[in-house]
Amino acid sequence: MIGRLNHVAIAVPDLDAATKTYRDMLGGAVSQPLDQPEHGVTVVFVDLPNTRIELLHPLGDGSPIANFLARNPAGGIHHVCYEVSDIIAARDRLTAGGARVLGDGEPRIGAHGNPVLFLHPKDFFGTLIELEEV
Repeated sequence: MIGRLNHVAIAVPDLDAATKTYRDMLGGAVSQPLDQPEHGVTVVFVDLPNTRIELLHPLGDGSPIANFLARNPAGGIHHVCYEVSDIIAARDRLTAGGARVLGDGEPRIGAHGNPVLFLHPKDFFGTLIELEEV
């Protein structure tokens, strides 16, 4: 059901510093910051030959990333994103197997313009999983 790894998301307390580190120290190709108000984040993507790194920074006080950074002030891995070909079929199969979808269970449009869903980390060994339809 799951396809390739789309990205690993890292919550960062300082987006400019993280962008500079990935660009200047690691030599990554980084995108411009992109505000995602519907998700409460600003993102920067680092393109790698086999996947991407998504740097996440809070956008507004209600951001779930602000809560994550309150618990992890230095930042850290927030979630992993896997590609699926049919997000509704994937959701239905997962929920039938007992997995919990966060939110109202309906896909929302993610940073790449594709439908996404998040799966409860307690159902996946402590890892928040994002599914993205591609």
